[in-house]
Amino acid sequence: MREFNLLPWRSELREKRKREYLTLLGTSAITSLIIIALIHWVYFLKLQNQNERNDFLNNQIKILDRQIVEIKELEKKRANLIARMTTVEELQTSRHMTVKLFDEISRTIPDGVYLTDMNYKLDKSSQDIEDIKVDASITGIAQSNARVSHLMRNIKSSDWLSEPVLKVIETKSKDGKRQSEFILTFKVKTPEGTK
Repeated sequence: MREFNLLPWRSELREKRKREYLTLLGTSAITSLIIIALIHWVYFLKLQNQNERNDFLNNQIKILDRQIVEIKELEKKRANLIARMTTVEELQTSRHMTVKLFDEISRTIPDGVYLTDMNYKLDKSSQDIEDIKVDASITGIAQSNARVSHLMRNIKSSDWLSEPVLKVIETKSKDGKRQSEFILTFKVKTPEGTK
């Protein structure tokens, strides 16, 4: 029988398998790198997209902050305008109050009483412009204390005047005549049906 040498055939097969293994290993490495690159690219796009959203939101927040500042400025201007309007309304209301006050005082002053000074101011405790009250003070000279009490009764019975309070009364002699100098405070109100 003849002998066959199978050694080169086996080494060729081994070389072929080695080449296939290295090719498969290279292909796997390249495929892995491509997959890793794709994953990296996808996450990079997601991160870029999120950064764009964040930038958009930051820009919108800056716009809203500017609008909030503008709104606060407008609210200050509005409050200032409301204060001015309230002042104008108070002045409008007090304008007719002055005429009514002088008219009513002239009706309540009895003979023998003379006024030397009069002051009044708006009572700001009421929020309703229709219910504004005025605090008034008069200084005068009367022939007697009875005339001052008659004045107080007239003020109490008036539709426009109320709550007379005698602050000071002094009896003095002037040119041989006795006179009572007084300071009287009262409130001016708007009677029902005349608002």
